[in-house]
Amino acid sequence: MSAEGVRAHELTLDEPAGRVSTVAADDGAPLVVEEIDPPSGKRAVVTVVGVHGFALSRRSWRFQRRGFASLRSPRVRQIYYDHRGHGESAPSQADTSTIEQLADDLHAVIRAVAPDGALVLAGHSMGGMVIMELAQKQPELFRERVRGVALIATAAGEVGSHGLGRSLLSKYNPVTRGVGELAGWQPGLVEFLRAAGGQLTRHAVRRLAFGKGEVSPELVDFMQEMLRVSSVRQLVGFAETLGSHNRYAALAGLKHAQVLVVGAEADRITPFAHAERMAAELPQARLVRVEDAGHMVHLERPELVNDHLRQLVRSCSDARSKRSTRRIFWWRR
Repeated sequence: MSAEGVRAHELTLDEPAGRVSTVAADDGAPLVVEEIDPPSGKRAVVTVVGVHGFALSRRSWRFQRRGFASLRSPRVRQIYYDHRGHGESAPSQADTSTIEQLADDLHAVIRAVAPDGALVLAGHSMGGMVIMELAQKQPELFRERVRGVALIATAAGEVGSHGLGRSLLSKYNPVTRGVGELAGWQPGLVEFLRAAGGQLTRHAVRRLAFGKGEVSPELVDFMQEMLRVSSVRQLVGFAETLGSHNRYAALAGLKHAQVLVVGAEADRITPFAHAERMAAELPQARLVRVEDAGHMVHLERPELVNDHLRQLVRSCSDARSKRSTRRIFWWRR
């Protein structure tokens, strides 16, 4: 096992406990939320909100939980929650399985458990898309409180223009057939649904979620376990909103925040070209390219991603800091 893999495995053994509660979305749907206070017991300087990706849950941030919990300066409060239709939150209906609705849900979570103070929003995959939509719908929140945004393995549009080869898909499977009708055969999306339904082998899940380097068996097991929590029938409902996602214009709403864009070189769901395109629209953003990593880059290379997230939080906690000039970081093993 590689040193990185050993560190990732060790991180799974000591996960800081949080307070779990339920927040009512604007339509009354219960959303499960977890809060982690700074270890010092003192008031946090900044609150980090983790917004997870499609077919996943708040558990996907488990390595980031420990990374922030070990941070003594600045003091960070952490909030993680499950999207509706995912994890332990309420089921989603056909008319609420949209990125627009998820953005409203994120706003409800913020109002309920982080009503004041500086915010850093971190979004992985679909979570990044939700943050973009929130910036478009709630510009005052981003002007007044959101100091930083991390967009990890996500896209501002054209989801499915790149991805896994269609030869991996089965048109005769009722789940993938329904997704194909809605989303125009988005390859990576369909494969995530198949993984969530337990229809992919362990080897296929490893290839789908991670990159070219060595990955610990425990991490693949964790990924399989997490994918199986959300109902496939619920997840199918999000296919249309992901397939039609186009929020390049919404990126303008991030102009008041410091932005970190993390892309993985071997990402089969949202290839690095998406990160480059977003960074081109956000000339002040910091662009990080992680060599050999896949779509679950924050699980696969947690220490590297955590280093950049901590750097973002430190920068945002400094009231005198200005948006950093754009730099590209290329990380190799």
